Amino acid sequence: MSEPGWQEVLRIRLAERNNRESAFAPIIEQYRRLAQQTKLLKERNATLLRAVGSVKGGSSGGTGSADDDNPVRMAYTASLETQISSLRDELANLYKTQGQNAQRLLSMNETLREKEELLRIDAENLRKAREEIAVLRRKVDQHGELMAEKDRTVQILHDEISTALLELGQVEDRNQTLAKDNAKLLQRWLDAKQAEANRMNEANQFYETMRTRYDAVSSWRNDSNDAGQGPPSSRLSSGSGKDSATLENSTTTKKNGPPSPASKVVNMTPNG
Repeated sequence: MSEPGWQEVLRIRLAERNNRESAFAPIIEQYRRLAQQTKLLKERNATLLRAVGSVKGGSSGGTGSADDDNPVRMAYTASLETQISSLRDELANLYKTQGQNAQRLLSMNETLREKEELLRIDAENLRKAREEIAVLRRKVDQHGELMAEKDRTVQILHDEISTALLELGQVEDRNQTLAKDNAKLLQRWLDAKQAEANRMNEANQFYETMRTRYDAVSSWRNDSNDAGQGPPSSRLSSGSGKDSATLENSTTTKKNGPPSPASKVVNMTPNG
C-alpha cells in the first residue's frame, strides 16, 4: 500500500537534502586523509631532524653508539609504527564504512523493492485506468450516437405530430361542415315531417267532420224511413257544393263499406 502524499514528499525532500550534503563527502574524506598523512610526515620529519641533530652532537663528543641505540633508526621505527597505527585506524574505519555501506545497500535494496512494488501497483492502476477510460470513451461515443438517433426520432415525431395536427384541423373543419349540413338536413326533414303531420291532422279533421256529417245523414235517413217522409228540399238545397260532394262521398263510402277508424292528430317533434 502506498504511503500518504505528504509523507512521500517529505521523504523525497530529506533524500535530496542528504544527497546534496553527501555530494562532497568523498572529497572531504580525501582531504582528511591527506591532512593526516601530512601531519604524520611532518612529525616524522621533525623526529628525523631531531635525530640528525642528536647524531651530529654525539659524533663530535664520542666514537658513536651501537646500532640499536641509533636515534635515526629509532625515529624511523617510531614513524613506521605510527604509520602502521594510522593504517590500522584507517582500515578499521574502512571496515566500519564498508559495514555502513552494506547496511545502506540492504536498506536501499529494500527501498528499491518497495519502490518496484509501488511501481508495479501504479502500472497496474494505470492500466486499469486506461481500460476504464477506453470503456468510458466507447460509452460516450455510444451515448452520442444514441442521442443523435433520439434527436432524429424526435424530429420525425415532431413532423408526424405537425402532420397529424394539420389533418386533425382538416377533419374538424369537415366535421363542422358536416354538422352544419346535418343540422340543415335535420331542419328540412323536421319541416317536411311537420308539414306531413299538418296534412295528416287536416285530413283527420276532415275525416272527423265527414264522419260526423255521415252519422247525421244516416240518422236522418233512418228517421225518414221510420216516418215515411223524404228529406226536406230546403235542407238539401241549402248545402254548398262541397257538402253535396261530401254527401256523395259518404254515400259511396256507405255502399263500399264502413270507413276505417279515425286517426289521432299527429304532431311531429324533432325526436319523431
